[in-house]
Amino acid sequence: MSERVIAEKREGGAVLRLVLSAPPGNILDIAMMQELTRVLESEGRAPGLKAVLFEGAGDHFSFGASVEDHRRDRVGAMLEVFHGVFRLLVDLDRTLVAAVRGQCLGGGMELACFCHRVFAAPGARFAQPEINLGVFAPVGSLILARRAGQATADDVCLTGRTLTSQEAHAARLVDEVADDPRRAAEAWIARHILPKSAASLAHAVHASRLQWNAAFLRDLAEAERLYLDELMGTEDAREGIEAFLAKRPPVWKNR
Repeated sequence: MSERVIAEKREGGAVLRLVLSAPPGNILDIAMMQELTRVLESEGRAPGLKAVLFEGAGDHFSFGASVEDHRRDRVGAMLEVFHGVFRLLVDLDRTLVAAVRGQCLGGGMELACFCHRVFAAPGARFAQPEINLGVFAPVGSLILARRAGQATADDVCLTGRTLTSQEAHAARLVDEVADDPRRAAEAWIARHILPKSAASLAHAVHASRLQWNAAFLRDLAEAERLYLDELMGTEDAREGIEAFLAKRPPVWKNR
């Protein structure tokens, strides 16, 4: 059992429950993402595995990626390992489910919304606040439109505003609002996923997202280039991160 990612096999190995375990915020720093990658590599390829269920320990799903890791000297390594998680999930071809409580922000929202099914508590809150820090969310920029439509993706990514679980459900970012999202997720898995063949499910997951994943992997490389080679060369990207860490309002130079 890891200090940062708790892995639990359930239903005879058919379900892998992964808990981001660094409360209160379950921040996705480089160390946690590396641990998540190791767990997925070691457990995610089991032949009988049918579903992976993501949760956050404590009151929140995740506050997102570490802001410190967004600094220029670390952001390249951070994006490499963070985006590596999504590339690995594409390769695994497993049914992905998220049970969300509390804050689901930034990289946490990207992870949840990458899943096939998202269950959220009534008090859950969703946001891609990267724009407020002078940066943008590469994964969110690519996947939110495919999940909820371009207008919703534009709203979330360009404003950085927070959505309630009800607003997220209406926008199709969340599939079901439930008082106990984990129990609801487990019930959905038990009813719709467990009766199926693991081998057939893997092929169905691959086929159902064939074009989606091909476009995602292609566009992610370009989003990374835009982020690292262009955005991080601006003064405002550095200002936004440093202002957040210093707990002061940013002073934009618009360049």
